[in-house]
Amino acid sequence: MTKPVLMTVDDDPEVLRAVERDLRRRYAERYRVLRADSGAAALAALRALKKRNDAVSLLLVDQRMPQMTGVEFISQAMELYPESRRVLLTAYADTDAAIQAINHAKIHHYLLKPWDPPEEHLYPQLDDLLDDWQACFRPPFEGVRVFGHRWTARSHEIRDFLARNQVPYRWVDVELPGNEAELRQLSESSSDPLRLPFVLFPGGEALADPSPSEMAAKLGLRTRAGTAFYDLLIVGGGPAGLAAGVYGASEGLPTVMVEREAPGGQAGMSSRIENYLGFPSGLSGADLARRAVAQARRFGVEILAPQEVVRLSVDDASKVVSLADGTEIACKAMVIATGVSYRKLDVPGMDRLHGAGIYYGAAMTEGDSCREENVYVVGGANSAGQAAMYFSRFARQVVMLVRGDSLSSTMSKYLIDQIQATGNIQVEPHSQVVEVHGEGRLESLSVLCADSGEIHQVPATSLFIFIGAAPRTDWLAGVVERDSRGFILSGTDLLKEGKRPVGWRLDRDPWLLETSAPGVFVAGDVRYGSVKRVASSVGEGAIAVQFIHQYLSAV
Repeated sequence: MTKPVLMTVDDDPEVLRAVERDLRRRYAERYRVLRADSGAAALAALRALKKRNDAVSLLLVDQRMPQMTGVEFISQAMELYPESRRVLLTAYADTDAAIQAINHAKIHHYLLKPWDPPEEHLYPQLDDLLDDWQACFRPPFEGVRVFGHRWTARSHEIRDFLARNQVPYRWVDVELPGNEAELRQLSESSSDPLRLPFVLFPGGEALADPSPSEMAAKLGLRTRAGTAFYDLLIVGGGPAGLAAGVYGASEGLPTVMVEREAPGGQAGMSSRIENYLGFPSGLSGADLARRAVAQARRFGVEILAPQEVVRLSVDDASKVVSLADGTEIACKAMVIATGVSYRKLDVPGMDRLHGAGIYYGAAMTEGDSCREENVYVVGGANSAGQAAMYFSRFARQVVMLVRGDSLSSTMSKYLIDQIQATGNIQVEPHSQVVEVHGEGRLESLSVLCADSGEIHQVPATSLFIFIGAAPRTDWLAGVVERDSRGFILSGTDLLKEGKRPVGWRLDRDPWLLETSAPGVFVAGDVRYGSVKRVASSVGEGAIAVQFIHQYLSAV
């Protein structure tokens, strides 16, 4: 396969040679480095590359060029290679323009000239961007293929499992024109009838309607612990759990993490996070999860997923968790970071059509299927706004149904501004779904307008629901104290009238983030009183590890 292209564009011959030299020095083994001395010449080269179906991974472009500025070139180049990473070279005086270009021209980064030494001011930034591009790049496909019907819940669950576990796959909707021949060819070559949905693996083996554990085994995902005892056990693989894993393992604690579905948690399902510190262009939840998982594994964290903890028992210094497959793991200390799940919308028809047009969370696997359709989003917080922005790229129209007066009390201003500037997003305040209709798939919604009291039935094929969150902590009943909704109490929230929790045997109060069971800590959204932000969850995961060190030194 031909190497992907790194293209640099600058009208200054000396600068162009210098950029090309530095790029070749670092990247020549994995990429082809091409140069152009004007925007027009670069566009002509891109068109030629497009005809040959060559990949372009990076565009490194000078802003101040005659006839066509760097931003103008990037705007046209995006039509040819929308997935390429785009970097603007600027002088110090152009930094304001570069920052504006991040918002309006969708550049990924800008670099100041001169960039010497490149080891500090060029390569780290480009390495990060190229890693991102490689993670999203899809060469001619030779991986997992999923065959099924769009309107079956199992097809959606299989695709969602693969996507959330960062497993590249190709979806083949057997009802779409052109896909029948591929299905027929597979059926003729198979000795057994193919039952939909089924997953076809690169080696040619097909699994009909596979469970998550069956897919995990086939894909080589780890679900069994390497040993029976660890210093630190983390339940939950969202931002809080991953942060605890990174800090615990990097500081020498043998660490295992157990995740019920896929690393990344609810944040990993977010289509876009734009206010996370250090990422001025934003990043997707999947990107954040991928980076964090790679970092955790680098430090030696064992990640068991998909795997579920069903019971916890605490015996003085030892904690033992029972897993869904019947095995057990013991540890000295643990962090509970199971996050929360979206609450169910309790209206007639929901259970029958779940997964057949009705989805909880962003369900980004459905984006491409929603092209030129009307999509409905229920909810008014950031997760709903991020989903609306994502689906607006595919749908004819996105309608947000919001129970409140507006978005201003529940959503970040930057996201409200983006929604208002997006022509195919419509916000309907004082509105709620009261019933869903359809035979085999979602066909329409009954929407109540609180202002008029009228109920309107509107056609719909896709409904995405974001109506708050609830913890899944039933497995902790009788072991750690929770509030009436199931959120885990910790620290000073456990002290009632100055008294320590029932059964607390240590001669000290529970520490910050420590539950009613000594040595068992909680972090992230599952904690009572948490902030419900990615950054705060990461911080709590890191802080919990510091208290764990103190706890371990005393036991």
